[in-house]
Amino acid sequence: METLEFVIYPDGRVVEKVTGIVGASCAEVTAAIEEQLGIVLHQEQTSEYYAQQQDAQATTQAQTTSFSEW
Repeated sequence: METLEFVIYPDGRVVEKVTGIVGASCAEVTAAIEEQLGIVLHQEQTSEYYAQQQDAQATTQAQTTSFSEW
């Protein structure tokens, strides 16, 4: 499940936390929002950012080719 959490402080700072998105695609999801919010002072990537997306099709293909056809 993808979630975006925003904490807005009294001094105007906004902290954004993205969870549930694997890889760098979280930057695509948040780009428009960050553009409207203003200048980004700091970014910190989570472990999900560095995780590899698994290709379900490649996994399925590998499983089907491992069986004998006789």
